[in-house]
Amino acid sequence: MKFSVLASGSTGNSTYIESDSVRVLVDAGLSGKQIEQRLEQINVDPSTLSAIFVTHEHIDHVRGLGVLARRYQIPIYMNESTWRHLPSSVGDIPESLQNVLETGAALELSDLRVESFAISHDAAEPVAFHIQHGEDLLSIVTDLGYVNQRIIDRVSGSHTIVWESNHDVEMLRMGTYPWNVKRRILGDTGHLSNEDAGVALTEILKGMGENIYLAHLSRDNNLSELAHLTVKNILEETGMQVGRDVHLWPTYDDRPTPLRAVKDK
Repeated sequence: MKFSVLASGSTGNSTYIESDSVRVLVDAGLSGKQIEQRLEQINVDPSTLSAIFVTHEHIDHVRGLGVLARRYQIPIYMNESTWRHLPSSVGDIPESLQNVLETGAALELSDLRVESFAISHDAAEPVAFHIQHGEDLLSIVTDLGYVNQRIIDRVSGSHTIVWESNHDVEMLRMGTYPWNVKRRILGDTGHLSNEDAGVALTEILKGMGENIYLAHLSRDNNLSELAHLTVKNILEETGMQVGRDVHLWPTYDDRPTPLRAVKDK
């Protein structure tokens, strides 16, 4: 199984995953044109997509959903609550392409198994996804205010984890956001800070050389280097060696990550 984080951040989120016979997206938070361009950069024809799975209805996760579905007749999967709360800007999606994948359910799509699980965020019924192809395991977990034991247990054992490291707490507190927005981000239905991301990873990782892609970084309240350093320091305080026991990788809001196998180091 191979994947590429096409985009990650407050301006748009989308991840591409392929197996031997299936090609899917998790979220489509860029415009349809931008997603097409990002796919072209990793040599993927958007007309070959088999499905799009949606984590929640916020526009930075569904901006291009309607365009792609209509243009390429791509089946869409999300839970019932997310379907009901899609923004009107997504436009009409043909009923034949609408599929319900309830929270906690799994779908076998040819040789790919996609399972959703609940997370805490200020959306109708947000989820993360655990994706399996044979023995390859990939988890995509962003937009969550806190990490509970159920999430830790579900993600632990994955070879690659796309994991939220949204903000530096001090940058956020000292920044220009209105206080109500700061309080939302810092709350239990907001986003994980760099520190919280690192602490949670100490409970998730087994030190088997997992790949961690630090994702959904705030443009205004974080820096890629700061997120990497904070998480690295927290992991190494527990005796885990970054670069050997675990590998940290960046994601970008303006370009895709290289297409690579989930077990690559």
